[in-house]
Amino acid sequence: MSTAVIDAHLAVKDEARISPRAHARHIGALVRRNLLWIRQDPESMFDAILMPVVFTLLFVYVFGGSIGQSLGGGQDQYVQYVVPGLMAMTCMNIAMAVGTGFNEDFQKGVMDRFRTLPIGQGSVLFAKIVVELMRMLVATAILMVVGVLVGFDITNWPGLFASVGLSALFGSSLMWIFLVLGVTMKNAQSVQAMGFLVLMPLQFGSSIFSPTQTMPGWLQHFTDYNPLSALADTTRGLMVGGPVTHDLWVTLGWTAALTLVMAPIAIHKFRTKS
Repeated sequence: MSTAVIDAHLAVKDEARISPRAHARHIGALVRRNLLWIRQDPESMFDAILMPVVFTLLFVYVFGGSIGQSLGGGQDQYVQYVVPGLMAMTCMNIAMAVGTGFNEDFQKGVMDRFRTLPIGQGSVLFAKIVVELMRMLVATAILMVVGVLVGFDITNWPGLFASVGLSALFGSSLMWIFLVLGVTMKNAQSVQAMGFLVLMPLQFGSSIFSPTQTMPGWLQHFTDYNPLSALADTTRGLMVGGPVTHDLWVTLGWTAALTLVMAPIAIHKFRTKS
């Protein structure tokens, strides 16, 4: 057994004696460390800054006319449809970044150092999630600015803020999945490749970009259980108008299930990684 693993086991024993206040202090210090790292490497924000711009312009001006006609309008109608859906896609793409960054910290030895310190081991993971949620809020704000510029009409501000909160909540549950991948995969490229294998079917087999009524029957059944469809339809209902209750409960159910299952696995994998 390596020295790092032995030190990690000793740190786990010490963790039981750490108070909740100390945990909060550790999370704050680690959040500050991650933010300072972003300041030193501003390129790490490119995905949060550019992705909402590229996807909004791409889908509005390439697909907006044809899909908008199927919605009973045109490009303006499609803007009202796709911008809330893109909020759901943004939270998922940002969630994937936490896995690649986490894996890179392991490759550099940063996480081995953290595991030997007398701090709560879960604090390291929670700090990562807090920082990624901040990046998610930046990306969402940029998305809404671009959305307004291309014609999105914000008529329900409380619904907008509720949508942002719900997307952040669901995104945090997805981050636990990618934290597990970040711990278990050999390198950041593997985490990214696995993430895309998960992301692509969920994103395009959903109601994010277009209504599901014209999809084949078997694909419609998939979209019925796709959490991204539920999130997109909920945000759309909150921001534009429409039924919300069923999709909201489905989204909250997925959020709770993913967090309850994946968070303990991520913390355990982090503690015991050799």
